[in-house]
Amino acid sequence: MNKILIAEDEKPIANLLCTALEGAGYRCIWAPDGAAASDFLEAEPFDLVLLDIMLPKANGYEVLEYCKTLDVPVIFLTAKGQLEDRVKGLRLGAEDYITKPFELMELLARVETVLRRCGKTGRVLQLPPDIEIDTASRVVRRDGEPVSLTVKEYDLLLLFLQNKNVALYRDRIYERVWGEEYLGDSRTVDLHIQRMRKKLGLESRLVAVYKIGYRLEV
Repeated sequence: MNKILIAEDEKPIANLLCTALEGAGYRCIWAPDGAAASDFLEAEPFDLVLLDIMLPKANGYEVLEYCKTLDVPVIFLTAKGQLEDRVKGLRLGAEDYITKPFELMELLARVETVLRRCGKTGRVLQLPPDIEIDTASRVVRRDGEPVSLTVKEYDLLLLFLQNKNVALYRDRIYERVWGEEYLGDSRTVDLHIQRMRKKLGLESRLVAVYKIGYRLEV
């Protein structure tokens, strides 16, 4: 399980991040200021840091320098959205830069991308009682036996796991998994979801939400 340090001085935002990331299978630790973030980094290993720039006691740029010495990748997460701030953060070595306010689906996608790019995606997700997903090898098992999923079916399963108990609109599902603009034809989404949930026995748990899309009930 990947471990993520959330260095964010606004507790409601930190709580939101922790809930979303832990729901997606990550372990999270919160640091309310730059000094606490540095202490956590010194005490234990992390796979990624979500780092606000405007932190008390030590700002994000200072903490970034410490992360670089430990070879821990950083995603800047801040309200500072001006071009010069983004350029400075990236030039100093941040892997990515997300401006508040942000959408959780985008954040989760960026976290997964950075972890994969930095070779830190070796984690296994569980969907009780019988489904296991090895994200490093992209192998899905049901009752210990491998299940053959297409690329899109696997990406759909991962998307729903990252958004458990959340109703996802068809257009967002399509744009997130297919990477294209949704043009109003839901047959592609519906067909792939029907095949995926049949293979995994999720007919009663991956449910259609009227006029919206689908929700994975856990």
